[in-house]
Amino acid sequence: MKKFKEDLGDFIEAEGLLEYNPEAISRIYRKNPKRLLKRLWQTLLPITLFLITLGWDKLIGALKKEKNAQKRAKEFTKLLVELGPAFIKAGQALSTRPDIVPAIALDELAQLQDQLPGFSSELAMACIKEDLQKNIDEIFEDIDIEPVSAASLGQVHKAKLKSGEKVAVKIQRPGLREQITLDLYIVRNIAIWLKRYIGLIRSDLVALIDELGRRVFEEMDYINEANNAKKFKELHQDNIKIAVPHIFKEYTSKRVLTMEWIDGVKLTNIDDVKALGIDPYQMIDIGVNCSLKQLLEHGYFHADPHPGNLLALPDGRLCYLDFGMMSEVTKNSRTGLIKAVVHLVNRKFDKLSKDFVSLGFLAEDIDLEPIVPAFENVFTSALDLGVSKMDFKAVTNDLSGVMYRFPFRLPPYYALIIRSLITLEGIALSVDPEFKILGAAYPYFARRLIEDPDPQLRESLKEMLFDGDLFKWNRLEDLIISASKQSELDINKLIDQIIEFLFSTNGGILRKELIEAIVNRLDSIGWNTLLTINNKLPKKLRSKTLEEENNNEKSLYLELKPVKQLINIFKIIPDFNNDIIIKKIPKILKEPKAREMGIQVAKKISEKGLVRIIKVAAGVKQ
Repeated sequence: MKKFKEDLGDFIEAEGLLEYNPEAISRIYRKNPKRLLKRLWQTLLPITLFLITLGWDKLIGALKKEKNAQKRAKEFTKLLVELGPAFIKAGQALSTRPDIVPAIALDELAQLQDQLPGFSSELAMACIKEDLQKNIDEIFEDIDIEPVSAASLGQVHKAKLKSGEKVAVKIQRPGLREQITLDLYIVRNIAIWLKRYIGLIRSDLVALIDELGRRVFEEMDYINEANNAKKFKELHQDNIKIAVPHIFKEYTSKRVLTMEWIDGVKLTNIDDVKALGIDPYQMIDIGVNCSLKQLLEHGYFHADPHPGNLLALPDGRLCYLDFGMMSEVTKNSRTGLIKAVVHLVNRKFDKLSKDFVSLGFLAEDIDLEPIVPAFENVFTSALDLGVSKMDFKAVTNDLSGVMYRFPFRLPPYYALIIRSLITLEGIALSVDPEFKILGAAYPYFARRLIEDPDPQLRESLKEMLFDGDLFKWNRLEDLIISASKQSELDINKLIDQIIEFLFSTNGGILRKELIEAIVNRLDSIGWNTLLTINNKLPKKLRSKTLEEENNNEKSLYLELKPVKQLINIFKIIPDFNNDIIIKKIPKILKEPKAREMGIQVAKKISEKGLVRIIKVAAGVKQ
């Protein structure tokens, strides 16, 4: 380790950078041009040669052929791997940026594997000793010299603590921080040059590199990763289906992370998952629901759920690993995403385009007129199939084309969400070739839309259920049927929310429909009762007008259609019974709007009854 550090010479200064700071990095390498020039030669030469080849292909029109374009995309991906960790991370970041990279290159970059050969065991053990300030035999009963896995930032060794626990020890690559800072400095200056002199790329490449730099520096800090794991575990502590390995903080530093060893099976190894006596489909369902909770409830999500980071455990739990790459979504953004889904499902593409503005994808002064039909072209055919059959990857690819043509600017959280969901869908497809992530996600979305008391989501629920002033019973039925597929559905809470919606300002039109139905029903009961009484009177005392009405009456006994429809919808929900509704009657009677409805019903019945009496007295047929 000592000799390795000596080889770095003056650049050991970069090791002291604990946070990404472009100015500090620039100062380091401006003072020491020798290593910079060497690395420039190693990176710029192959990049320049590739760009010359790419430029020639474009000049002669070769890139118009998909086969040639795909070949160059593969070469670009391979080049990034050869250039090292910073370029691999840059490629992964670009794989979620359809506003910068054409669709064919996105597909190749999405397959970029964060795997590199391991480094020497001698350096690994030296790093543990230096960071933890203890000899190896003071900490471990034994430790495997050969790593079980290696990636761009570090490698993992299996070990056993003196206390007897089996652990996984993640050790950072020696000199990683120095290499990363140098490569980020080079890439950032390339971005500055492109922004200043080329100007063909709309998005701010410098900002993209800075965001990448911040994230990579967070990943290189294993104390930060340990804190992320702790936070993730606390957020999901009530979910008995989710597992997170215990972190041994006393044996964790910025470059060494010691965590509980997890014996599990990758979800993609279907036969091995089944051998545990576990249904792979159930594991996928757990993963989808957990991901949606991360995105839409907690706003704190695992941004790298690749197959190696999701394990099925023998006890039926799903275990998450590697918390180096986490991201956050603000409450406003979470609500905005749900509103966008409502507008998408209702095919309100004009409102959807405005959602993209409020979410930060488009500038406020942008002309949305040409974007609306572009959205319509992308989503209409997919929506015709139904949400449950919508191909997320295909829709995302089509949307990527729109984002590449128009001046979209993707917020970092969105890029990571897309990467997370596409990765999760890829894992699920290995279990079920017919799997659709949107179809699996919609029940959760429906439950959230019905149950969440957030005022903005209450407004979104109204938008979902009404077409102008017309209440759409089929939409409510679809929403409740979808929500009922959620294993965590709270039926009491769901009914409470529907009652609350009914007696809210937004439920005015629905209340009016109910009042009319109740009045018609009571009026019908009253009228039929009058006809029955008249029919039982002695013939001399009977009203001829009422007798004629009785002869012509087919069936004025009307059902309370809205209530009947609602009850029929509820009956679809598992575990529903009429007692649940009966228990809600006191709650309904306490509602001020319910009392108002009662007064309106009494008033309308009185008016109808008076009109009927006058007509019967005058001998006018009904």
